[in-house]
Amino acid sequence: MRRASLYLLILTLLVVACTGSAGESVTSSENVLRITGDSIEKSYAADDLKALEVAQASFRGVDYVGVPLAVLLQDAGFDLQTIKAVKAVAVDGFAANYGPELVTRTDTIVAYDQANGPLAEDEGSFRMVLPDQEGKLNVRQLVEIQVIP
Repeated sequence: MRRASLYLLILTLLVVACTGSAGESVTSSENVLRITGDSIEKSYAADDLKALEVAQASFRGVDYVGVPLAVLLQDAGFDLQTIKAVKAVAVDGFAANYGPELVTRTDTIVAYDQANGPLAEDEGSFRMVLPDQEGKLNVRQLVEIQVIP
């Protein structure tokens, strides 16, 4: 019984640690996309992304609407010329790494909708869409983009 209580405590602490940072009034980390790297940390809700440049991209026959990754990173304050890599992180900790050549493509987008409506429930609030790339690079349930300058 004591071991189960310890596991429950650890799980609770992990959940609390992953649901937002101090000072933010975020109710769910799944509804906010964090952009981090170097000394920059910025959070975006879907409405924030919709205020940026709109782009469309297709993956496996589904058309997605979102913001080009390069535009989002520039808006967050990053210089695209200094980016060595980007890591897209899902809510469950799954991550995919992208080199600069994928970051700057105009069809690499952070999607917040499908062309015909909202993202599917299993996609979360945000997902990466990289046409013509492996499925594992098209991270669903995206919660953070980490930039390595």
